[in-house]
Amino acid sequence: MRHGKYPFVIGFLFAPVALYVTFVIWPYAQAFQISMTNWRGLSAPQWVGFDNYRRLLDDGAFWKAVQHHGVLLLALPLITIAIALFFAFLLNVGGKSSGGQRQGVWGAKFYRVVFFFPQVLAVAIIAVLFQMVYRPNESGLINGVLMKFGLEPILFLVKPNLALWSIIAVLVWQAVGFYVVLFSAGMASIPGEIYEAAEMDGATKVTLFFRVTLPLLWDTLQVAWVYLGIAAFDAFAIVAVLSVDGGGPDGATTVLAMEIYRNAFVYSKYGYASAMGVALFFLTLTFAALTLRLTKRESVEY
Repeated sequence: MRHGKYPFVIGFLFAPVALYVTFVIWPYAQAFQISMTNWRGLSAPQWVGFDNYRRLLDDGAFWKAVQHHGVLLLALPLITIAIALFFAFLLNVGGKSSGGQRQGVWGAKFYRVVFFFPQVLAVAIIAVLFQMVYRPNESGLINGVLMKFGLEPILFLVKPNLALWSIIAVLVWQAVGFYVVLFSAGMASIPGEIYEAAEMDGATKVTLFFRVTLPLLWDTLQVAWVYLGIAAFDAFAIVAVLSVDGGGPDGATTVLAMEIYRNAFVYSKYGYASAMGVALFFLTLTFAALTLRLTKRESVEY
């Protein structure tokens, strides 16, 4: 500090900024550069300009993946946030008051651990577990029960109209626990006096949820929506392990990350795969910016 605050601040920021530029910004810049070539991994790359991006406009697999991301962007945040809010409300506010403090339902601490458990599992392990759950014979968890009652097995991952929703169900199951904890932390920071005042005015549990809890959790909900939207633009590991033929059947569950992997490591079209990656980057960035902009509102102080 003897040399001034700016050299002091720069000295502390230099190492993390240098690491961020090296391992984040520079790979992004390389991806932009490679997307302008027809590089196939071995031969020297040849500059093709925006040809790869023009090809994207006529690529049916690309647009099918974008369509699936649209479904994921609507379903994954809505379902996950709705379920997580419901359980978080029960675990924090759903019980009776005790000594002026709001209490959750009985066994709330145990339920928090149970809900959070999927977060400690690797995504690939979750996909393998649900392969057993969705297995289309008597050894499958769901179909085994159905067949014992004489019902026909459900081909969750084989029927095109069910495959994507089966993937979404796994993504929701994997994500809910984290957001239960996130929303629980937000609800725990709301003063109990606010709930008491609302109850004295005759507010029911439903009224408390919609008129008190939701407005005071708005910033947390905004962050959760952005995080889940970014997750909806990924889903690679679940799709790669769980789906039929990596995005099947017949492309019914494919996502952009899966198409990037296929073009890069199966077809050796690294330039074209990089163009898809750049498109995915801008789609994700646009979604995050629009979400933050459209959901912006004044903070409620308490």
